[in-house]
Amino acid sequence: MNDILLVEDNEELAELIMAFLQRDGYTVCWVTTGKGAVSYMENHSVRLMLLDIMLPEMDGFAVCRAVRKQHNLPILIMSARSGREDKLSGYELGADDYVEKPVDGEILSAKVRALMQRAYGSQQKGPLVSGDLAIDLESRCVSLKGKPVELNVKEYELLLLFVRNPGKTLRKEFLFDRIWGSDSFSESQTLTVHVKRLRSKIEDNPREPKRIRTVWGVGYRYEEI
Repeated sequence: MNDILLVEDNEELAELIMAFLQRDGYTVCWVTTGKGAVSYMENHSVRLMLLDIMLPEMDGFAVCRAVRKQHNLPILIMSARSGREDKLSGYELGADDYVEKPVDGEILSAKVRALMQRAYGSQQKGPLVSGDLAIDLESRCVSLKGKPVELNVKEYELLLLFVRNPGKTLRKEFLFDRIWGSDSFSESQTLTVHVKRLRSKIEDNPREPKRIRTVWGVGYRYEEI
């Protein structure tokens, strides 16, 4: 299950929003149309929806109305239509918050965190479990088979990103940008070194890893075992 469904037809804006959300550790599914959003929700579950209003095929208000009939999840509307009537329409249809475009990434991230905490606060305090690996999100402590695993800051952030994206092939460029930042002075080889260190701490046999798999020429894929 993805954390967030992003419904936005502007590719550049969608990529910017996803970068902020994934930096915070959320998994995101992106669709570009209103009908695509409704179709996705018929077959999948998410914890929060980020919803544009001006969409092809079916506008955001109609999406909000359709989703609210079947699902009880936080919905955050994003729109350049910032008039009082538009905001009232959004709230009346069941939106939990309304953000004006152009979107400020930091403010959007803060609103998402607040909505998540409000809706799932008690659930988020528990550990994130992947097989016999557990990550305590509050203390930032990791344990394997009940024994503590000592990780540095970047190893922890890298592991958290992997665990929240099981089964997905994550490109090296994506991982490096999320953990070190595109403007970092670190070299890309730093990622390889950290993956090697992480494997040495969480794999039974680091030379034949079962959790963090290499996808040659692309990146890495985390598997739950």
